[in-house]
Amino acid sequence: MNTGNLKEWLSYLEQLHPSEIDMGLARVQEVAQRLRLPRLAKKIVTVTGTNGKGSTCALLASLVVGQGFSVGVYSSPHLLRYNERVRINAQEATDAQLCAAFTAVEQARAEVSLTYFEMGTLAAFWLFAQSSLDVVILEVGLGGRLDAVNIVDADVAVVTSIGIDHKDWLGDTRDSVAYEKAGIFRPNLPAVCGDLDPPEPLLTRAALLSTPLVLRGRDFDLALSEHVWHWRGLDEQGKPVYLHDIPLLSLPIENAAVALQVYALLGLPWHAQKLIESLCQATMQGRLQQVTLQWQSRTLHLLLDVAHNPHAAQYLATRLAAQPLKGRRLAVLGVLDDKDLSGVLDCMQAQISHWAVAPLPTSRSCRVEFLHSTLHARHADVECYENIAQAIEAQCSQATADDQIIIFGSFYTVAEALLWLEQQQ
Repeated sequence: MNTGNLKEWLSYLEQLHPSEIDMGLARVQEVAQRLRLPRLAKKIVTVTGTNGKGSTCALLASLVVGQGFSVGVYSSPHLLRYNERVRINAQEATDAQLCAAFTAVEQARAEVSLTYFEMGTLAAFWLFAQSSLDVVILEVGLGGRLDAVNIVDADVAVVTSIGIDHKDWLGDTRDSVAYEKAGIFRPNLPAVCGDLDPPEPLLTRAALLSTPLVLRGRDFDLALSEHVWHWRGLDEQGKPVYLHDIPLLSLPIENAAVALQVYALLGLPWHAQKLIESLCQATMQGRLQQVTLQWQSRTLHLLLDVAHNPHAAQYLATRLAAQPLKGRRLAVLGVLDDKDLSGVLDCMQAQISHWAVAPLPTSRSCRVEFLHSTLHARHADVECYENIAQAIEAQCSQATADDQIIIFGSFYTVAEALLWLEQQQ
């Protein structure tokens, strides 16, 4: 394979391995050894969790850059462009950089078969290794123990939250999920857990490895007052450290609390005002993303969120309930067929007055007829559309300036919404 065209590379990667997911580290470790990669950065952080991984990575990266340090972030999935997955100092990798990285990995792998995600992971590692970075932040794709990013020993391991998702791979209990996520822990190196009720397997794994486990609610936490919030935690020596009077953020403050605790363990400078400014500047497409749109001489309000499982839907519902409206909330929903639709609806139905459902542009999409019948059986006001764009336009047509349109259910749903919004400009 010899091409400088990113689209051709991505098409090639999709055909490279017989299955989209092939859990295990042996193949990716073999190719990493052939690449002879140096250490990716002075400090490395690995982040897993059922929800909150992406925003925690974004918040932590903003903290690091705000103090004048260089940072690389590897995350997935992307919304509009593959380049979103690899960022250095908040800049997406260019097509040329990614093509060069894929070429290097392709030459090294030879006869070893790698999945799309494994090729992308090693390409990101190769790019980071060329860049003399201070910090690299690696988001786990699935689980932790057998995920490709876990070939790297991180200075700090992070578990943002533990819920049930990807049952076929991680099991259908919080204990089984916790076991897989605790697989990123390393002997004698610190780990941070943002879940207020960590299952026993996670605690047991930390104890077996002598991993110093920093727990929210015990070692670090947040406190809300009327218009600001406060944080307490531990530095790398285990001494108390604080940050006060932080404005409310567009991203979840629970994940900001985790990011602050990770930052405190990295041994980097602690300049309170700069840290607060960095938190306030952190944003992320598709996470509680508010959009104001001029539509047919009306000002409409949209909120985009990738919530796709009950844990994320509950958080979204809680945020909505805390922000009463004069008008209604109108939903645009598309989900994948392996998700817990009933669990998501249990959380969100009370917040929504009218539903517009549509299929997603993937073979994994839940059938629109099933979405309709499920909501109809719950006595919800629901209509079907051929695609997400049509569903958005239908809700915009009936919305007033006092209403809010909630677009959620999948990364695919939000990606389709972002494409539609681009066309309105």
